[in-house]
Amino acid sequence: MDKTATSYCLKNKRDRKEFIYGLKDGMPIALGYMAVAFALGVQAKAVGLNALQGFIMSFLNRASAGEYIGLRNIAADAAYFQIAVATLITNARYLLMSSALSQKIDPNMHYGHRFLLATTVTDELFGISIAKKGYLNPYYPYGATLIASLGWASGTALGITVGNIMPDRLVSALSVALFGMFIAVFIPKAKEKKVVAVLIVICFALSFAMRSLPYVSNLDDGMITIILTVVISLGAALLFPVKDKEENGNDA
Repeated sequence: MDKTATSYCLKNKRDRKEFIYGLKDGMPIALGYMAVAFALGVQAKAVGLNALQGFIMSFLNRASAGEYIGLRNIAADAAYFQIAVATLITNARYLLMSSALSQKIDPNMHYGHRFLLATTVTDELFGISIAKKGYLNPYYPYGATLIASLGWASGTALGITVGNIMPDRLVSALSVALFGMFIAVFIPKAKEKKVVAVLIVICFALSFAMRSLPYVSNLDDGMITIILTVVISLGAALLFPVKDKEENGNDA
């Protein structure tokens, strides 16, 4: 066997090993995703999606906030373009994560891998990928994303299926679980920083105002979400910029 063939075999063996490591590290994430996605499935059932549609939606998206906004737009019979813009804005934080992850990529990595790696970025998957030492082997996040996506998609499909056989009152009660997850995300940060707490209150106040005031109250939920997200995020960035030492977590 020549040197080139030997190198190719060793590379494939290493890739398979990293893929298996990714599957193992992604398993706990998959279990957590399944629990959260169940509540999302209840919401999806409420707007008329079946289990297969919910499975495909979650397998391709894997973003609770983005999917929830998408479901709200579907319920409002919004245009495809509006759904895409709302989802893009809601998931904008992944642009920052991708920028950080790009520093872990081998400069010689093929662009095909780079595009595929972009689909593996979620909060949890980014966390385990950025923690890897040295350059990131793309097959590690591929394995983690595969198992995590199956957990997320299966949870959504299960929520839709169970939602179809449960009493409407119980389905309505379970739908509150997704809002509980959102609260669990921002409350700790609000306790840590008063600015975040103030911005949350402003979000609630402006959301209520836009649904009560003339003219703007005629807008559907998706458009209101887009406007509020852009205006409040831009205002917060201009008025309360994060200093470099806060981003790095130290004063160095």
